[in-house]
Amino acid sequence: MDPALIALFAGAALASLFMAWVIGAGSSGATPYAPAVGANAITTMRAALLVGVFGFAGAVTQGGNVSEAIGSGLVGGISLPVGGVILVLVLGAGLMAVGITTGYPIATAFTVTGAVIGVGLAIGGTPVWSKYQQIAAVWVLTPFIGGGIAFTIASVLPRSDVPERYSIPVLAGLVGAVLVNVQFSFLGEGSAAGTVRGLGQRVLAVDGLASAVGITGLAALAVAAIVWWDVSRDERGGLRRVLLALGSLVAFSAGGSQVGLAVGPLLPLLGELGVVSTFGVLVGGGLGMLVGSWTGAPRMIKSLAQDYSSLGPRRSISALVPSFLIAQLAVLLGVPVSFNEIVVSAIIGSGAAVGGREAVDGKKILVTVGAWTGSFFLSFGLAYATAFLLL
Repeated sequence: MDPALIALFAGAALASLFMAWVIGAGSSGATPYAPAVGANAITTMRAALLVGVFGFAGAVTQGGNVSEAIGSGLVGGISLPVGGVILVLVLGAGLMAVGITTGYPIATAFTVTGAVIGVGLAIGGTPVWSKYQQIAAVWVLTPFIGGGIAFTIASVLPRSDVPERYSIPVLAGLVGAVLVNVQFSFLGEGSAAGTVRGLGQRVLAVDGLASAVGITGLAALAVAAIVWWDVSRDERGGLRRVLLALGSLVAFSAGGSQVGLAVGPLLPLLGELGVVSTFGVLVGGGLGMLVGSWTGAPRMIKSLAQDYSSLGPRRSISALVPSFLIAQLAVLLGVPVSFNEIVVSAIIGSGAAVGGREAVDGKKILVTVGAWTGSFFLSFGLAYATAFLLL
């Protein structure tokens, strides 16, 4: 193989690892445990350690769908050349670095998606309108659905007529029901075979809707019963443990949904060479995120925890439940989604429930939404123009 081509491949791999590091060190590596740190349920360094471990696990076991969508699902008819892959990753990481430096909430999912589409169309690819519609729907609906769920939960938890020894177990049971139905690559291929529920059906030698509902219901009841027992005997400690568990699930989901932004552009390139499997690429991206979480996330976690400390465990739980649900939906659909958007929307929803309109800064929301939208169009424009001129 030409040494120059080898150097280009190495550059693309390094750009991918840098992107993975930035994702792990940024908001995706910090937000899952920031509420728990703010509530003094866990130390900053332990939170950084756990978010790295769970993020790596999510990347390896759930990262395939989003990675394939980024790699080959956004533009039809072509595969990105080596130069295009490097351009996408450098643009994405560069714009994120600008956001971190200036304080603007640049969204990784928006920048990488915009860059891939821009480069792909500039070199002769065709638009995949059905995928764009799916992505747009998730991006537009996330603030309303996530914020609405968070608002509803935050409105119920403080009520005196709904004791927390009942409301928290119900939430935990809902999360448990979803968890047994999410896909894990090591359990098998397919929407049903790759789930804990599907594994249970195979072990019990049953199938059909009734058995699926029964296994899901039993799992939800088991989780709810354990949480009810814990919260009933120690309400304060039980809430903190629920908060830690939700933080772990959100960190896991972040790994599964965000690793594709770093390694997705590499998949078609490496597939053509036949040198690395998808699993190997996901492991590499997961390791990059893990290192980013361990080396860069502690400062971000500590900073975010100061903002989260005013939330308390109940409002933090209200924000993390919809964050987990939406992230898993995005993983299932193979849609690149911004964790920044998911968590900020949930925080706004829970804040509105507790403090009313006065707790929501309309100007700050407009600036944030503008930064998210601008991230996509700026990335798309720069990628299209640069690829058109150079590739």
